[in-house]
Amino acid sequence: MDIVLLFPGQGSQKPGMGKDLAEAFPVARGVFGEVDAALGVDLSRLCFEGPADELTATKNAQPALFAHGAAVWAITKEVLYPHVRAAAGHSLGEFTAYHAADAISLPGAARLVRRRGELMFETGRARPGTMAAILGATTTPIADLCARASKEAGLVVPANYNTDEQTVISGEIAGVERAMELAKEAGAKRAVKLPVSGAFHSPLMEPAVVGLTNAIATSAFTDPNFPVFSNVTTDASTTAVDAKDLLLKQLTSPVRWSTEIRNIAAHFPDALYVEMGPGNVLSGLMGRLVKGARTFACGTRAETEKLLKMVA
Repeated sequence: MDIVLLFPGQGSQKPGMGKDLAEAFPVARGVFGEVDAALGVDLSRLCFEGPADELTATKNAQPALFAHGAAVWAITKEVLYPHVRAAAGHSLGEFTAYHAADAISLPGAARLVRRRGELMFETGRARPGTMAAILGATTTPIADLCARASKEAGLVVPANYNTDEQTVISGEIAGVERAMELAKEAGAKRAVKLPVSGAFHSPLMEPAVVGLTNAIATSAFTDPNFPVFSNVTTDASTTAVDAKDLLLKQLTSPVRWSTEIRNIAAHFPDALYVEMGPGNVLSGLMGRLVKGARTFACGTRAETEKLLKMVA
């Protein structure tokens, strides 16, 4: 059995995440404890109990999602590892993927994603922006609509190519609002603003580049033990040098998820895609991207126990 690991990004967090895992599995409890110690904050309490608004804050959501994904992997690693052929993560999830591939330690990754979240939040406050999901096909490419809106109202770019009929745009508020209008005129079913603290994966994140460059440069990376596919290039990354470079570029580049996943599927056509973390967002996207893809969302004790029985 070939397995591809998938790790979700910001938006999948919810109070209660990982609590049943920590109660049932000492190794999961150890992961959350190690992340708490690395950050010097009681992040596990925030994961297990909330409140939701505090957990959703970018500086907390990113390490929380990392911790949950890392905990699921720690529980299942011994059984799954011989079958894993590759890993991928959506935005923040790509950092978790590199940890799963043993390219960066648990405490090192926790500190890095916490710093990334802080920088993204601070940049969003200093240079306000927003994001919106465009749902449904448009008669004009989203990139062209964004280019027009940028000229007419304010900078806006495609940020996440999630499926053929779901693209997230990001940029200055006026630009995003104008692009939403243009998308609806071009046939989009819906255009929905997202509850985010900044224009992620857009040039508006440029002020965060220096800080993230320093954070990545001072983080110890080694070559991943299995390929990690990149949001930026959509291809496999196999070295520590590439990992650092691509994780930095990802901050201001679009997440090309649809192309990335189809590329992975071309390499591993019969793989089981295991989503590690809260919810099943990526599993849902898989069904729209790769016909007949086998997926398994694994974020709870029951799901983890079922997965171990399936693979063992």
